[in-house]
Amino acid sequence: MDRVALRGLTARGHHGVFPEERAKGQTFVVDVVLGLDTRPAAADDDLTKTVHYGVVAEEVVAVVAGEPVDLIETLAERIAQKCLEHAAVREVEVVVHKPEAPITVPFDDVTITITRSRV
Repeated sequence: MDRVALRGLTARGHHGVFPEERAKGQTFVVDVVLGLDTRPAAADDDLTKTVHYGVVAEEVVAVVAGEPVDLIETLAERIAQKCLEHAAVREVEVVVHKPEAPITVPFDDVTITITRSRV
């Protein structure tokens, strides 16, 4: 399976379990790796036979900026399901970064990584 990766997609979202997270919002960063067969697109040099990663990027950012959820696990799942709506995408790995998580000790990042595929 071939891979198309989008790394560092950034958007402001209002996700989290604490009222302050919901009210103020924070930056989320998302990486997605789309698994698909790119041979048909490459053979015909045809965008319609692959996934339009610009559209995927916009959709991912819209999910992050959209309806708030408590958990980044839920956010990652919503992003994965959105990616799998594209016919060419057979599987997706999603990493959601929450670098401004409300943690009381010094840290660099909090992430969740999920992999989903067509059943």
